[in-house]
Amino acid sequence: MTARSRFLPGGWLSVYAFLYIVFLYLPVIFLPIFSINTAPTPKFPLTGYTLQWYEDLPHTPALLDAAWNSLIVGVSASVLATVLGILAARSITRYRYPGRRAINGLIMAPLVLPEVIVAISMLLVMLQLGLSLSLFTVVLGHVLVCIPYSMTVLTSGFEGFDRSLEEASADLGESAFGTFRRVTLPMVAPAIISSLLVCFTISLDEFIIAFFLTGTEATLPIYIWGQLRFASKLPGVLALGTLLLVASFLLMTIAEILRRRAARRTQNEGGLYA
Repeated sequence: MTARSRFLPGGWLSVYAFLYIVFLYLPVIFLPIFSINTAPTPKFPLTGYTLQWYEDLPHTPALLDAAWNSLIVGVSASVLATVLGILAARSITRYRYPGRRAINGLIMAPLVLPEVIVAISMLLVMLQLGLSLSLFTVVLGHVLVCIPYSMTVLTSGFEGFDRSLEEASADLGESAFGTFRRVTLPMVAPAIISSLLVCFTISLDEFIIAFFLTGTEATLPIYIWGQLRFASKLPGVLALGTLLLVASFLLMTIAEILRRRAARRTQNEGGLYA
């Protein structure tokens, strides 16, 4: 037994992991709990249980408009980010050229840059270009934020793809575009779907970029921010936040399942052709 194993036994590591998960997710658990409380303010003990706040959500026109705007922005941003991510991931994993690593680092930069700085920079660029703030500018901002996530998912899909399949297609007389359409895209389809889901989730929950770039058409995070100014609106915000939490969890779970299936599929095919 090493000195490290004596000081860090498995039991203590399990306790540490449990406490870490509790610290991370306990505040989130309070959200659905208070969303079914009959009292308009979040406090313990709960005064009762009700689904009234959820039933009132479909009868709020401003909420429905914000949800529709978020759907438009999320779908547009996820599709554009995934298309650009496919091209970038294909380039990074298939070709060798000067500056490839630097370009990859610049693409991933929004992951580490302060988001408020990115938002202000985007706002200045939009104004200099003469663009009016609208859902279109929000989509552009969300594409910038989503591309690194799309690249992360798609790069793993392209790296696990057996190049001999493309070479076999080319040997059979298929064109480069035909090989990409008939061989490459079907093989990385799970990674593409995973990228779409991840980007949609990021766009759906993103607030800072939307706060700086939105015009008169609010998205769901902006709508929630506006409702927090009124104490009477808090129960509805908690109910809406719970629904967004559940939706984000489901989308990310599906994306992870697809990513793992794609990884297993490429590994199996790699072993088959080895």
